[in-house]
Amino acid sequence: MKKLGFLSFGHWTPSPQSGTQSAADALLQSIDLAIEAERLGMDGAYFRVHHFARQLASPFPLLAAVGAKTSKIEIGTAVIDMRYENPHYMAEDAGAADLISGGRLQLGLSRGSPEQVIDGWRYFGYQPAEGETDEDMGRQHTEVFLDALSGKGFAQPNPRPMFPNPPGLLRLEPHSDGLRDRIWWGSATNATAVWAAKLGMNMQTSTLKFDETGEPLHIQQAAQIRAFRDAWKEAGHSRTPRVSVSRSIFALVNGLDRAYFGSGRDEEDKVGFIDANTRAIFGRSYAAEPDVLIEQLRKDEAITEADTLLLTVPNQLGVAYNAHVLEAILTHVAPALGWR
Repeated sequence: MKKLGFLSFGHWTPSPQSGTQSAADALLQSIDLAIEAERLGMDGAYFRVHHFARQLASPFPLLAAVGAKTSKIEIGTAVIDMRYENPHYMAEDAGAADLISGGRLQLGLSRGSPEQVIDGWRYFGYQPAEGETDEDMGRQHTEVFLDALSGKGFAQPNPRPMFPNPPGLLRLEPHSDGLRDRIWWGSATNATAVWAAKLGMNMQTSTLKFDETGEPLHIQQAAQIRAFRDAWKEAGHSRTPRVSVSRSIFALVNGLDRAYFGSGRDEEDKVGFIDANTRAIFGRSYAAEPDVLIEQLRKDEAITEADTLLLTVPNQLGVAYNAHVLEAILTHVAPALGWR
């Protein structure tokens, strides 16, 4: 069976049209939606991280709160921009959130996406080394983070500590066994998918990818997933990796669904530039009556290749409506496709 989760960007807008008007609304409604998703039988609650935006930003307080309020559902990110992160402090936060949730954390990382501000990571105190790019810096932060999650000691203990130390070099605490195997990399290219596989990270691929072949997004992503799995096998890792694909999918089962998503405006992939030199392909949305939707999704090669599907949700439409969106997929679509 395919694992199904939701992915929320946590948008909030102080306008009468928005059901999520403040940062507090976005955070508290995210917790409530995770509780509803667990009740419905969804497998995962995932959140996107954006800085300098009216969206979810600091993930670990939210992940810990969701972990404390739920008992079964996977809790994750898709993705955390590692250019902004102190990897050691992040390892402590991640360990704490994972322990609170009972080992349900699934952390998606990446080098980030187009930003709200110019070089926003500089405001967080980070700058690439001479001759390196910010992408290089994000990957270096990731490798340090992965090492910290291994649980190996690396810090020389004080000979006169405030509290007794265990023998040997000290590791970061709290440490959560198994979390290292639940780290994912959000790959926009085939090359970074291969890099992630070599380091033993799971793979996430989104509704945006660098346009490397000119083919439809789902075909490029399916090839990307196969390249990841080939590199994983070549690296000799002992466990089976996981791969997630994100999609905007809406089963039109009532008048409100049709009013919101029945226009048919986003039924084709779009190609554009995310900076002056980077051509990217943005994936289509799926919105149709369940029988039509099922046939459309059968043809999505990347969804077929992946073991996990993350459904992006329009969080500003409120918890109740988003729970309805998820339930419609679980009830009217998933069984026919063998996902349930």
